[in-house]
Amino acid sequence: MTLNEIAHNILNLYRGGRPSQSEHISIDQVKFNIKHYRAMLLRRDYSRNGMITRHSEQDLGCIELEEVNASKCCDLPVTCRVARSIKKIPRTVRFNFSEALTHIGDVSGIHTIPFIDKIMVQYLPYDKYTATKHKAYMIEDHLYVYNAEGLKYINVRGVFEDPADLKDFDCEDGVCYDDNSKFPMPADMIQAVTLGMASGELQLLSGTFSDSTTDTLQDPITISKAPSPGPAPEGG
Repeated sequence: MTLNEIAHNILNLYRGGRPSQSEHISIDQVKFNIKHYRAMLLRRDYSRNGMITRHSEQDLGCIELEEVNASKCCDLPVTCRVARSIKKIPRTVRFNFSEALTHIGDVSGIHTIPFIDKIMVQYLPYDKYTATKHKAYMIEDHLYVYNAEGLKYINVRGVFEDPADLKDFDCEDGVCYDDNSKFPMPADMIQAVTLGMASGELQLLSGTFSDSTTDTLQDPITISKAPSPGPAPEGG
């Protein structure tokens, strides 16, 4: 299912299946909450099962690299070649002690680049067996590749907080994501998202008052009064 389908289904359930021309709940607000629930459920599922399903992954396509100085202070000599992604990598779902990046490799899809903590980079030159191998690590929102000789592009997959962050990335069939793309969440989690919103956010929204006069003030509450009885008939 797509995000548009999930959001409109939840909104229709809230309406009771009745069409409304004066909806006070924004469809964008529903989508925002769906993304929030998705991130929470995926993190909880990973904490319990330690498994990442491919249905929650997204592919960033070909990520172009640029060579940078390996030292944060440019006047210090550093001999190894380091490259970083030109585009920032979207924020990932928060997993246990790790980035939710599921694959980093060359564009052929054959060779995988190990992902390490940035603290370990200082020890790489002393590694007897893998000192000259590619290693990937994150600094802020950029992905860096150590010993990046011969690499111009890499491929990255992961579980990202907001699937819409991929709208600026290019994939084989065009844009990597829009709200009519398959939403990266297993179908069994859709019911959990729907129930969570029905008992939480939608309940709160249904109890709020509207501002149909657009004067930034709550509409006055009109209390209808029962008609006063007429005078008692004479001679009663």
